[in-house]
Amino acid sequence: QVQLVESGGGLVQPGGSLRLSCAASGKIFRINTMRWYRQAPGKERELVAGITNGGSTNYADSVKGRFTISRDNTKNTLYLQMNSLKPDDTAVYYCNADTQSSVWSTSYQRWGQGTQVTVSS
Repeated sequence: QVQLVESGGGLVQPGGSLRLSCAASGKIFRINTMRWYRQAPGKERELVAGITNGGSTNYADSVKGRFTISRDNTKNTLYLQMNSLKPDDTAVYYCNADTQSSVWSTSYQRWGQGTQVTVSS
């Protein structure tokens, strides 16, 4: 079984910064694309940013220039550096990863349990 565990959420004032982490553990041969999603109250879950195994990234327009996604493949860990935070960034942030348990296996999507980010004065 594979587990994704997020950390780093919390309460921050507008204009502040937070760094989220997501550690993957369990039977992992390879982690392909990793992503951060978020879900605000009353809204659908949306893709925030993604990063491939090779380091190619993509971002939602709403976070471009403020958020940076990165990963450490030696630690199976995903990061999201969030700067210039706004109240609209308030949401539960979820880690998502495509993992393989062996070279022959299919890639499966895994989800973390989520971490709350609240931006408020």
